[in-house]
Amino acid sequence: MQDEHFEWRDDKAARNWREHGVTFETARDVFRDAFAIEWDDRGQDEGEDRFVTVGMVDDRLLFVSYTMRGERIRIISARFAEPYERRRYHNENQA
Repeated sequence: MQDEHFEWRDDKAARNWREHGVTFETARDVFRDAFAIEWDDRGQDEGEDRFVTVGMVDDRLLFVSYTMRGERIRIISARFAEPYERRRYHNENQA
């Protein structure tokens, strides 16, 4: 289910669930984490600006790749954060 703030391709969402065990519906909640960190996804060049957000959802740290389509966030992929992404999240959120 998509809403006014998010969009994605249904085939990519289904494949993401099979490969990573994370739904795009769950992934969109990463943007509610007040401590989420974000950076440019320079490793991907598909002719559009891509970004990564790492944030906590239900006590799980998720990595979400996305692009902006107008005012909407288009989710590209989502997975559980790797150890180095976890460290970055925790390091950037130390007081």
